[in-house]
Amino acid sequence: MTKLSVNINKIATLRNSRGGNVPDVLKAAKDIQDFGAEGITIHPRPDERHIRYQDARDLKPIVHTEYNIEGNPIKKFIDLVLEVKPTQVTLVPDSVDAITSNAGWNTIKHRDFLKEVISEFKANNIRTSIFVDPVTEMVEGAAATGTDRIELYTEAYAVEFARGNTNGVQPYAETAALATSLGMGVNAGHDLNLENLKYFRQQLPSLLEVSIGHALISEALYMGLENVVQMYLERLR
Repeated sequence: MTKLSVNINKIATLRNSRGGNVPDVLKAAKDIQDFGAEGITIHPRPDERHIRYQDARDLKPIVHTEYNIEGNPIKKFIDLVLEVKPTQVTLVPDSVDAITSNAGWNTIKHRDFLKEVISEFKANNIRTSIFVDPVTEMVEGAAATGTDRIELYTEAYAVEFARGNTNGVQPYAETAALATSLGMGVNAGHDLNLENLKYFRQQLPSLLEVSIGHALISEALYMGLENVVQMYLERLR
């Protein structure tokens, strides 16, 4: 079964909009795990507009499943990850002012940089993953960095699926198979939701983990967090 890691950034966004500690990010992470999710994902950004760096530290004893920290590997981020030592670090090439992640790494252009960063994380027993587009050359480039996994950036699939075009999954199926053949695990995330997740999972038999935040938290406003987590788990079975 593909693991479900829930990105709780949006819960932190709601908390920060009012100040104080409502909703409680730590309690939400605990509850989400109790509801059956197999992981918690956070993506702290330099301006801390949603998840704060202190949240990353405070979550460490709370997360008893897989703990995944995403982000651009600037020095501040690298230092945080080495301090917290999550289960997995996912490297994302987002700019400082990005609203959300919008592209995968050019793993050829940035190979040496990624190789150096990944080596440091792996030396500290932190599993590594690189955010990539479903492009053959980028997956091959990722393999050359020594990363443990890739995370396929799924926005293009989600857009095509919403238009009724299921063929949009083909590049993902092909690059996932390639990654597996090259010895890398395959994760996926971005714009996956209750409507498009099951088909995506069916077409990628090697898929190890999905990271889902915006859609899941939004759907929970209508259907309840526990119920929605269970609905996602059902689609991954």
